[in-house]
Amino acid sequence: MTEEQTEAEEEPRRSIWFALLPVTLFGALVLVFFIGLTQGDTFKKLPSVLIGKPAPTLDMEPVENLVINGKQVPSFKGEELRDGKVTVVNFWASWCVPCRQEHPQMITLGKMPGIKLFGINYKNDPADAAQFLRQLGSPYAAIGSDFRGRAGIEWGVVGLPETYIVDGKGVIRYKFIGPISKRALEEGFMPKLREIMEATAQ
Repeated sequence: MTEEQTEAEEEPRRSIWFALLPVTLFGALVLVFFIGLTQGDTFKKLPSVLIGKPAPTLDMEPVENLVINGKQVPSFKGEELRDGKVTVVNFWASWCVPCRQEHPQMITLGKMPGIKLFGINYKNDPADAAQFLRQLGSPYAAIGSDFRGRAGIEWGVVGLPETYIVDGKGVIRYKFIGPISKRALEEGFMPKLREIMEATAQ
């Protein structure tokens, strides 16, 4: 077999390999990202440039026709993040499967005294958001609509769900990326929340 024949046979193999390489790399990245969000803490502990800085002060519009127990769920203004009380801000959507998984932990946080739990409904159909909360319960004191994703950009959201702890002066002190599991709530999020509450009370 001549050198020219060998190269001619190997050329199609190289072409197939180069064609499959981007797909293979993308699949590997997706797998790593999924494992990081669902099992490990790599992504959950990613730093945010907003930590230690004032929270965005957008005045949120209410989610249209979001009626729970016969009452329209109110929205909130940016100034309400600076009223002296610690606020937990949770970005969520009805189409977000991990949001459904973490919702029991949001219910727990919503019952915790001494804090406010605000939700930001991200790029979600209002009717779907309402159905989600009617089925699972609404833990939020107020919910703002981020239908176009502007608040998500301001807060630096990279994927749902994301949860922030804001101190009484309106400064972001902590960010949790991904669904908060029961274990993560008890061993990581709650201790940090109590620490920030104690610092705010001083």
